[in-house]
Amino acid sequence: MTKANNFQRIRELNSLQKAVLGGALLERMLPNYSLFSEATGFGDAAVFRSALSVCWEKILLPKSKISLEKQIEKIEPNVPELTDFDMFGTYPAIDTATALLGMLHGLIAKDEQEFLNISKISQASVARFIEYQLTVDGEIADNKAVREHPLMQYEIDVLAELIDFVEQMGRITSENVKELKQLAVSDGQTNIGIAI
Repeated sequence: MTKANNFQRIRELNSLQKAVLGGALLERMLPNYSLFSEATGFGDAAVFRSALSVCWEKILLPKSKISLEKQIEKIEPNVPELTDFDMFGTYPAIDTATALLGMLHGLIAKDEQEFLNISKISQASVARFIEYQLTVDGEIADNKAVREHPLMQYEIDVLAELIDFVEQMGRITSENVKELKQLAVSDGQTNIGIAI
């Protein structure tokens, strides 16, 4: 399945479906931030977990009075600066923060593009990790090598599987959202293949 195909399929989902798909992808990305935070002592992973839980709540209970703006204020000081850390893990941590902030902005502005961007950020995060790995191993990290890498193929397959599930959800309930979240992390690893 080609990459364009997945993104095309996401564009065809309704706004709520795009939001739950974004949430599922964030469930896979979130542990990258936790690992970075543990390794560096920077940031509070609980703030990110809590913000994503608030997003799920808002999706399921759109009329609830929870403040998404407050979550953004809590996340922003926990976003690492690339220049402050000399380790690769900073990139996936920033990607996670960017995707989570996008999710919050998308829910506030009812902007579907923000939800679509989460899948692009997740894939870009995987691509950067593969480039890093290939370079460390002394291999050429061109587009073809990245695209054909098993981890990228896997990311594309997982995304397709999550889209399949979302397409079949019908009415979005706390029950099928729970199933979707379980599916997202059922392989026990983050989007960049780190065991959780």
